[in-house]
Amino acid sequence: MRGLLTSLLIIPMLIANLGLAWWPNGHVILSKASVYSLSESDMPEFFRNGEAMIAHCSADPQVLRSGPIHLRSTERPEHYCDYELLRGNKLPETRYEYIQLCNQLNVKPEKAGFLIYTIAEWTERLAVAFTEHRRYPKNPHIQQKCLVYAGILSHYAQDMSQPLHLTIHYNGRVDKNGSVISNKGIHYKVDAIIENLDLAPKKLATGLKIQPFENLMPSIIAMSHARHKEVDKVYQLADQFPSENEKHPSLKPEVTNFVHHLSTLATQFTAQLYVTAWKTSKNLELPEWYGTDFTRNESGEPE
Repeated sequence: MRGLLTSLLIIPMLIANLGLAWWPNGHVILSKASVYSLSESDMPEFFRNGEAMIAHCSADPQVLRSGPIHLRSTERPEHYCDYELLRGNKLPETRYEYIQLCNQLNVKPEKAGFLIYTIAEWTERLAVAFTEHRRYPKNPHIQQKCLVYAGILSHYAQDMSQPLHLTIHYNGRVDKNGSVISNKGIHYKVDAIIENLDLAPKKLATGLKIQPFENLMPSIIAMSHARHKEVDKVYQLADQFPSENEKHPSLKPEVTNFVHHLSTLATQFTAQLYVTAWKTSKNLELPEWYGTDFTRNESGEPE
């Protein structure tokens, strides 16, 4: 018990020492907005009404990232992909092919980061859970599982919508030795901005057209390339971003427009992954033993 209490007490300190993605309430805002944008879609009703649970679980990857050493060492590289280390090479389809590419480039895979693959894998986990829901649409446990998976997916999708998660210049411009030479601390300022502005989820969702991706991995990679191209834009505006400790800051129009641009993209991208998972689930098959070797009846109660 003493060890558990010690671990729980150090979690806030660990979080304080790590570069967060969007800060927790930023993820909550974006996750709720993503679900609200699906109000007119054919997504299941439980999902369209599940914004609270999805938003709650959107913080889980950051909490896990601050866990014990074995979990921390695995979770941290899931949150970024430093494109410069890949030297313009085309990203392969799967995680282990990517690891092989990193080895060929003499780059530690965990240093380059796995964010692209994390998003694809969690989208497909959600698709499998949706397939279970299609089989047993009244099962509450399956519904809750879908919401948990969606919350976790939302975190990673929104990380990738923040350009500084796609570059070696993630918390300041660095030289060839990796030493910060300017704008140290910029990551915190950008991460905090959505939370500090207290953006309204329903306004972010208004007017968005949400369509599934035809091809999952190419679409994720295209999104990542587009956001990586905006790293320079972040640094052009770096001196205009307020302190991460400033609540409800007044922003210059160019910063306001850029923050709204990133927030809208994050909302739309997350929602598109949701509807892509739902579409994919229609054509997936569950194992033959599914529903026979363990309880999966309609009510979720033991038979």
